[in-house]
Amino acid sequence: MKKILCCFVLCVSQFAMAEKALHLFNWNDYIAEDTVTRFEEQCGCKVVQDYFSATEEMMAKLLAGAGDYDVVIPTQNAVEALVKQGFLLPLDKSKLSNLGNTAKGFLDKAYDPGNIYSLPYAFTTTLIGYNEEKIAELGIDPSDWSIIFDPAVLEKIKGKVTVMDDSEELFGAALKYLGYSINDNDEKHLKEAQALILKAKPYWAAFNSSSYIKELTVGNIWVAHGYSSDMFQARVDAADAGRDFSVNFVLPKQGAVLALDNMVIPKKARSPELALQFINFMMAPENAAELTNVVGTGNPNAAATPFIEPEILKISAIFPNDEVQKTLETVAARNAKQRRLINKLWTEIKVR
Repeated sequence: MKKILCCFVLCVSQFAMAEKALHLFNWNDYIAEDTVTRFEEQCGCKVVQDYFSATEEMMAKLLAGAGDYDVVIPTQNAVEALVKQGFLLPLDKSKLSNLGNTAKGFLDKAYDPGNIYSLPYAFTTTLIGYNEEKIAELGIDPSDWSIIFDPAVLEKIKGKVTVMDDSEELFGAALKYLGYSINDNDEKHLKEAQALILKAKPYWAAFNSSSYIKELTVGNIWVAHGYSSDMFQARVDAADAGRDFSVNFVLPKQGAVLALDNMVIPKKARSPELALQFINFMMAPENAAELTNVVGTGNPNAAATPFIEPEILKISAIFPNDEVQKTLETVAARNAKQRRLINKLWTEIKVR
């Protein structure tokens, strides 16, 4: 009987361990595998990940009822929207011993004053990734948004270009090319951006926010509009595969989007205590640095800098200097009327 009881207790214990899980909703390819493994070992749990490739996709899933993730990694404008909808738990700062590692310039932002609900995870820029040999051969300047929007330039690379399947990102790029702010809500300017996109659309291979890393790496496309961290990965993958071409990436001279991604805990989180452990873990300098060294993100963690590889710190598209930063903008949350207009213009783009 005693032996049976011991087996029962052991089975229950093992079942409880198997059931302990952190449910993470994150961008594609946005955490190092070794980081996940270390957290699992430290907390004695399993990290279960779901992924999204656009803010609209993430918001739609959360607001449709899938709000029981423990940690979500939204960009600043999505944080603002989630806070307004009462979707997030306030963070218990007493359980975040690594909070002091965050650089002051990334705290107390307008989208979450006092960081009541969110803490910085990483930042990226949205830029141009390209096949160096092909673009040089064609004499095209990759550091200009004309490589995405000018039919005269696109004629040389027709069918070899992808753009993000993300209305905020694509409209942001078009507005920058036209000389406007990415947060311009003037209907006339937005329609001007729509017209620009529609003229360029026949030259693009696809709207693609999820697989452009692979397409660029294998040479199926020569130009991609996407995130700096993804382009960093594409460059590494092409080199590791021994391709006869190299992948590079650059911030367009007209300016671009700077995205500050954050860690938040939904009110419906299954394991809020485990979520706080994960957030604190990711703010430890070595773990934050690994995000940059492996994934290629910009890093809001000041204590992580000594652990970041020097050659990555030198990449201006990942760590833009003060002069370049002046050309970058973060996406602000739009009100309901502005969202309806953007959605209408975006739908018209996709169906034509």
